[in-house]
Amino acid sequence: MSPTGVRRAAGSRRAAGALAVALLVTLSALAGCDAGGSAGSGGPGHPGGKEQRKAAQPATVRLPPRGAGFDYQIGGAYPPPKGVRIVGRDRSDAPAPGLYNVCYVNAFQAQPEERSSWPADLLLRDAHGRVVVDEDWNEALLDIRTPARRARVARRVNQWTDGCAQKGFDAVEPDNYDSYTRSRHLLTADDATAFMTLLSRHAHARQLAVAQKNTAELAGVRRRAGLDFAVTEECGQYGECGVYAKAFAGRVVDVEYTDAGFRSALAGWGDRLSIVRRDRDVSTPRSKKYVFVRRR
Repeated sequence: MSPTGVRRAAGSRRAAGALAVALLVTLSALAGCDAGGSAGSGGPGHPGGKEQRKAAQPATVRLPPRGAGFDYQIGGAYPPPKGVRIVGRDRSDAPAPGLYNVCYVNAFQAQPEERSSWPADLLLRDAHGRVVVDEDWNEALLDIRTPARRARVARRVNQWTDGCAQKGFDAVEPDNYDSYTRSRHLLTADDATAFMTLLSRHAHARQLAVAQKNTAELAGVRRRAGLDFAVTEECGQYGECGVYAKAFAGRVVDVEYTDAGFRSALAGWGDRLSIVRRDRDVSTPRSKKYVFVRRR
């Protein structure tokens, strides 16, 4: 199903005060797990173990060019500005001809207008039976706690991915990978990684590259999850660009929503990453709020 509302940026949901040192420590631990360690790796008896051991291996996919001009258009498609080579658009829109196109899919949460179309038992519920909601966006979290439920949710999301492939997109961007951090401890990082692995395997079979959206704390296990590059929001603002650059060998596209974050990203990574300054509503040029500035 195509979303009926204008898509939104997740920048305002980011945890203010994220510390790069803490993230690097986390990455070190995760990298150990990815290399064969047992901590959180989904070993025997773990709910996501079997899925996670079957690492999603990319088929022949086209990756975005490093350091190329980027525009984030998930709030509505419009002719890309001069110099743009990579475009992110919602799955309801068509790709931009001749450019590298990334298809936005809300994979881990149900948008308000789509919530009623999801089976009730696939919406995450607390001990009292209440649906767990991301209050910033009024989106119900999807229940990916078991292999069976992950498979059912993935079947639906994979249909959207198929639509992206049919339209001619080059990659898919499954949003809300970090929804487990808003799940009131009902979901875990292992649940998220196991589910992402399912999505990545399917996308690769459709010759689509897969972007990790934010979630710096899981960048160290990106190979296990089958992730090819990163789409980040405000990595300059929160001092996370280095985490993504290391994990993805510089194949990172970043959108900043403040002048300060944009300057920070450019100062540290302007010669390596694809960085753009957009307004928080990622609006179209018809809007008075529209902002688009990229590295010159």
